[in-house]
Amino acid sequence: MSETRETVYEERVDGFGTVCVLRLDPQADAEVVHSWVSEERAAFWGMNGLTRDQVTEIYAHLDTLDTHHAYLVRRDGVPVALLQTYEPEADRVSECYDVEPGDIGVHLLLAPADEEGGRSGWTSGLLKAITSYVLIGLDRRRIVVDPDVANEKAVARFGRQGFEAGPLVTLPEIDLPDVYLPEKKAQLAFLRREVAFPG
Repeated sequence: MSETRETVYEERVDGFGTVCVLRLDPQADAEVVHSWVSEERAAFWGMNGLTRDQVTEIYAHLDTLDTHHAYLVRRDGVPVALLQTYEPEADRVSECYDVEPGDIGVHLLLAPADEEGGRSGWTSGLLKAITSYVLIGLDRRRIVVDPDVANEKAVARFGRQGFEAGPLVTLPEIDLPDVYLPEKKAQLAFLRREVAFPG
């Protein structure tokens, strides 16, 4: 893994560890990202069945965009999540809700649990740091997420983190030379900065 890349955010979370957000390196991170997106539990990510090279190409393309960004999130040096941020007005989600100034879209894929299995408070600690990065580090007013309505774990996870449920929507199919996304039934949810960080 390349260690020369830019660390865009770092936070020590009490009782959890040090969370670092680094720009994703499509080549250097290909192995870990491909292993995560290939798992059955990651079916909602939409990359099941893709080869490592195909996944690398997708993230190499994403790296050329000004509106969409991918990051590798580490906890105490160990990769634990894939984070994507995007400008909602440049995404299909904008066809499904009224984008407000200061909005930012987020997609989050958690790494599979290690040999020790799931641990209480683990996701909450990770999401705390990611929320800090997105809302404070990037100076945004509100996060929008659009998990697949059938992905009940993700919907519930965001609810526990204080996200307010929005409408159920159907994100339209995207069929472009560089990008194909099937239609998706999604549960929109929102987290305002003043809710996440009152006072």
